[in-house]
Amino acid sequence: MSPDGSQLALGLAARDGGAPPRVAGVDEAGRGPLAGPVVVAAVVFAPGRTPINGLDDSKQLTAQRREVLYERIIERALAWHIEFVTHEEIDRLNIYHATMAGMSRSIACLHHRVDVVRIDGNALPRGLPCAAEAWVNGDARDRSIMAASILAKVSRDRYMQSLHERFPLYRFDQHKGYSTPVHLSALREHGPCPEHRRSFAPVQAACRGEAEPALTDELPLAAAT
Repeated sequence: MSPDGSQLALGLAARDGGAPPRVAGVDEAGRGPLAGPVVVAAVVFAPGRTPINGLDDSKQLTAQRREVLYERIIERALAWHIEFVTHEEIDRLNIYHATMAGMSRSIACLHHRVDVVRIDGNALPRGLPCAAEAWVNGDARDRSIMAASILAKVSRDRYMQSLHERFPLYRFDQHKGYSTPVHLSALREHGPCPEHRRSFAPVQAACRGEAEPALTDELPLAAAT
């Protein structure tokens, strides 16, 4: 457990000889938006001092700073993986289970390189192939999770920029799919585009030609319903 008791751990074991564990940080971007994918990233640094200065929760960094750090992370990390969970999978599974599925796939790609996975939040995917810990506010506490949050955020923002070029009426370049007044207005006027999440209430309302209050930007990642 972490000092503040906020950490959920499964099967963490010390490495032989007490060597520092190889840690993979895992975080996601895009649970709350009404369109586009959830993006999950996992980052492994070599044990010891992280070879990158200036890491932080991606939400605390400017877009320009995230872009700079993105390039440094993929250059200097021991291993990394970025997983896109499509809007179709989100609609089929629901946002919680789709995010868990994306985390499971990211971890499966890297588990042979690590001793423990640290996931931002308070929930762990089931059936992981390695030891895992859930860290509440991990993107402000663990540098590998910070790095994962940056890879996920930059990758998703780039995707939403490309989506804007395909569907400029929705202004995805401005709000990245979140339920801002500009986005909700476009959704009511034009209806959903192919990348909107049909399982989300404002999109359902737009399909019916109804008004719908805005969602919050982030949805809880606590327990499945």
